[in-house]
Amino acid sequence: MKKITPFLWFDTQAEEAMNFYCSIFKDSEVISVSRNGDDVMSVQFRLEDQAFMALNAGPIFQFTEAISMFVNCKDQAEVDYYWEKLLEGGEESQCGWLKDKFGLSWQIVPKQLIQLMNSPDRAAAGRAMQAMMKMTKIDVAALQRAHDNA
Repeated sequence: MKKITPFLWFDTQAEEAMNFYCSIFKDSEVISVSRNGDDVMSVQFRLEDQAFMALNAGPIFQFTEAISMFVNCKDQAEVDYYWEKLLEGGEESQCGWLKDKFGLSWQIVPKQLIQLMNSPDRAAAGRAMQAMMKMTKIDVAALQRAHDNA
């Protein structure tokens, strides 16, 4: 186990959430499911190279945007894939953010966004930033056009 592992608190949906996330991320695995009789108490799983733990502990605490999962995407096809899959039953936000059906926030970010924001041409980077601020799902081609059009 890694030194630091995200720990997610669910009302009763830890196993359902784990199975949902593992169905989306191709390199994933269920590590363990701890039960008390028929009830799931906690789960451990891995998405890509990140381990997670989750607990069913009742409705006392809810997820907020103060914590989000950042998905670094190589291109528009990956952005589209993760956006569509994670948004199922959830809700769109802005600037590449969404909440999944469990209320967990995700940032679906193409590597090109980071590159454009770090452009040495600060005016071009600003145009890309302004374009991104108007988006829900990130559109790489639109960002590039905003960056390039002086």
